Amino acid sequence: MPCSRTRSRRTRAALAHVAVAVTCACTIALPAHASPPIKVTSQAAPDGPIRYTVKVTSKLYGNAQETRTLRSGDTDDFTWRSTPPGGAVPAAQSCPDYSSLPLDANGAMVRQTQLRLAPIVAQNGTANVQVSFRAQAPRGGKAAGGAQCPEVVAHSEVLHFSMPTNGTAKTLTLSDGTQLSVSAQR
Repeated sequence: MPCSRTRSRRTRAALAHVAVAVTCACTIALPAHASPPIKVTSQAAPDGPIRYTVKVTSKLYGNAQETRTLRSGDTDDFTWRSTPPGGAVPAAQSCPDYSSLPLDANGAMVRQTQLRLAPIVAQNGTANVQVSFRAQAPRGGKAAGGAQCPEVVAHSEVLHFSMPTNGTAKTLTLSDGTQLSVSAQR
């Protein structure tokens, strides 16, 4: 009898081991066939909101920086005003182009930088950007028709470029030496 118990214990242990292996194999195989695979991506939709940081560095027009959120195809206008190093320059209403001058509360001309940012993001995440830059600054004053008028220095330029949307900055130098840096972060 002791031999039959040992053999039946061995047989039962072997059968239990096979049963567990079969059960595990079935359990693991069933979910893989029961549901479709999940596709995981790390990319956001190209038209989703993206934070753009624009930085202007200019000896003549001053330095400025701002961050705004835009979607692909949107445009945004940035305007910065600052007092020039020598102070604002008085401007009389009889000065040429008076209505287009950037003036402070006292009617004196200050520096102004305007920038329009228009990005379009491609499916691969690259932003194709158009930047329209316009700036004015007074450089001393001069007499015009009996009035003191600021001598105006102005620059206008349009740029087209491509850049990644991973936070890497794209730096450009305008024809007047002004540096423009743009970065985009999802």
